[in-house]
Amino acid sequence: MGKFGSYEDRDRVESECGYDARDLPVTIYDFVARTAQRFPQRPAISFQLLSGAKDPSVTLTWAELLERVTETANLFRSLGVGPTDTVAYLLPNSIETPVVLLAGATAGIVNPINPLLDATQIAGILRETNAKVLVTLKAFPKTDVAQKAAEAVAQAPGVTHVIEIDLNRHLRGIKRYIVPLIRPKVKVTHKAKVLNFEAATSARKHTALDFDDPKQDRVAAYFHTGGTTGTPKVAQHKYSGMIYNGWLGGTLLFDETDVLMCPLPMFHVFAAYPVLMSCIASGAHVVMPTPAGYRGDGVFDNFWSLIERWQATFLITVPTAIAALMQRPVNADVSSLKTAISGSAPLPIELYNRFKAATGVEIAEGYGLTEATCLVSCNPVNGLKKVGSVGIPLPYTHVRILNHDDAGRVHECPVDVVGEICVANPGVFPGSTYTEADKNHKLFADDRYLRTGDLGRIDADGYLWITGRAKDLIIRGGHNIDPAEIEEGLLSHPAVSFVGAIGQPDAFAGELPCAYVELVAGADVSVKELAEHAKTHIHERAAIPKHIQILPELPKTAVGKIFKPDLRKLAITRVYDEALDGTGARVADVREDKKRGLVAHLAREGRVDEDQVRTRLGQFTTPWDWA
Repeated sequence: MGKFGSYEDRDRVESECGYDARDLPVTIYDFVARTAQRFPQRPAISFQLLSGAKDPSVTLTWAELLERVTETANLFRSLGVGPTDTVAYLLPNSIETPVVLLAGATAGIVNPINPLLDATQIAGILRETNAKVLVTLKAFPKTDVAQKAAEAVAQAPGVTHVIEIDLNRHLRGIKRYIVPLIRPKVKVTHKAKVLNFEAATSARKHTALDFDDPKQDRVAAYFHTGGTTGTPKVAQHKYSGMIYNGWLGGTLLFDETDVLMCPLPMFHVFAAYPVLMSCIASGAHVVMPTPAGYRGDGVFDNFWSLIERWQATFLITVPTAIAALMQRPVNADVSSLKTAISGSAPLPIELYNRFKAATGVEIAEGYGLTEATCLVSCNPVNGLKKVGSVGIPLPYTHVRILNHDDAGRVHECPVDVVGEICVANPGVFPGSTYTEADKNHKLFADDRYLRTGDLGRIDADGYLWITGRAKDLIIRGGHNIDPAEIEEGLLSHPAVSFVGAIGQPDAFAGELPCAYVELVAGADVSVKELAEHAKTHIHERAAIPKHIQILPELPKTAVGKIFKPDLRKLAITRVYDEALDGTGARVADVREDKKRGLVAHLAREGRVDEDQVRTRLGQFTTPWDWA
């Protein structure tokens, strides 16, 4: 397993030849076709609608996947989608989702959209990407995706066709007959033509493309970054970046005998690239349990049995999911598992240790971002893992830690000094990261290093550590929340004069949004009233603050800007003191450390249960020490 154990392994791969000299496919269609030629009868993708270890499932071999991608790309072309036109999809995971992703990138530019966004945000993305075709769900019980799609298309007149996938075909027995009787009604006010996915694709040729697939690099995907105020930013991905992410997995980690359990959504780069593209590069098999993945009914309860059923060798996960899994016994044979890869948010050391103790498997933590097509670094899967770091930069990825001074000059930071993480690799698209030209302004150092907005350092062994965020995002379970949305929502209350929204530590989600409020002089309002106001004035459900606190005055800088590091110190103190209740320890103060970011310093109040302190605070990612 794997050829990635150390910095030397990385350098050895790089020294074989330049990345451009490697014999790699140029287009996504060619990428899939090569794998179908090598492993026609091996399983490529499996999906089960329900989460039980004995529930029905459906599998496509590599030859069948190529046929489905071919007929679907031919359908998109017949609907007027050319290489610069957009096919959007608003879908949960299903056997069809990766087909649409690959076919959309073959016929035109594919644009996955998060179905958890509201209809207005979805419409904004459809307009921003000039989507011509939207692939979505036919109305189905327990989901409002079809309703949101209809509402969004009504606000995006550029969409000419809506293609509906009916999940009912994945049901068996009596359930299949019940769904048509209880299917929710959808109010349609748009003018787009509605087609049935299965009927429309199967009417097309599946043996070859009806159109030319020129062997040249181009933009083939648009991925939006987290749902924030207005329209989220849209990042552009080229074939070369998508294939680079797959090449990394196929070269360093997987072969055709691997099985990747992927309960992450296919609208997110983590599932689309490090997972799906790595499987294409290697011939490995990807399994998607339920449309909602980790959020699906019974998925956590049945998880270890699903690992045993599919003989999964790799688990693709995030810290929130690990925390939920560790609340359940490992009640099945998981000896097929070789390793787990975690991304999207920092992994607490206590969670790493609990997972290793329960399963015998180590978690390798990695780092990637939508703007870099995805992968940047990873802890060696079969080498030294520095828990809390995001490992070493992957082959052909160059990471620099830079500081930009007020005069615009760039300074390289020495070992262990914190600065902005800047990245150049085949997944970075210099000068054109976002669809909106003005969003690319000042986004690059030396015209090629993407400024990530994340703060970090590189240690003496070359491992990358993320210490904070220059751009202030709150990351809730891997979902980006813009604090501005929370602040604007609360500022619309007449009694509020200032708001500072930050992420407070959380053992499950990594961070949860919380808000500190300063009132207008003489105003009187309760926290309960502000919480009610937040619910109705903050559009994104995930952004509604979990804690609101009124302060006599918010900490501010000399120019009157709210000073958020002081608010973060308040939040860490409050959350850690709650967690430490009954241990004999409390937070004395929280201090900024050059290498580690904010660190909580604990004081002893009488007899201290040190094991309890370690266990309770080990669930969080903010570091701590004894004062």
